[in-house]
Amino acid sequence: MNAVLLIGIQGAGKTTFYRERFASTHAHISADVTGSRESALKLLAECIAAQRDFVVDNTNATRRERALYIEPARAAGYAIHGYFFNPTVRQAIGRNNHRTDKRPIPVPALLATFKRLETPALDEGFDELFTLK
Repeated sequence: MNAVLLIGIQGAGKTTFYRERFASTHAHISADVTGSRESALKLLAECIAAQRDFVVDNTNATRRERALYIEPARAAGYAIHGYFFNPTVRQAIGRNNHRTDKRPIPVPALLATFKRLETPALDEGFDELFTLK
């Protein structure tokens, strides 16, 4: 069983990466899609109960936020894979401004996420961690 966490600011390309790489094989857990973090965590519990592979497609900006998904998945025996999207803020703002699938995030909100973004580390419980530029 595989759990994938996508990590990065809005406009970094996380959802596109999910669609291109995982949409046919993994459940999509996203607060943008479910409407709230609570609903996303409920979907996480459903995936774990069904032993289904999943991708968490949120900003997952801090260790604490990532732990909400890593800890229960790890306890259930999932391998945890992280993808850290590390574009420049300028690139993310450009992608964000050209979104067609949803409304762009206000730039101040994107910058606020960037300021609190913590670089992920293997010691959080990841089996593999990749950085994408």
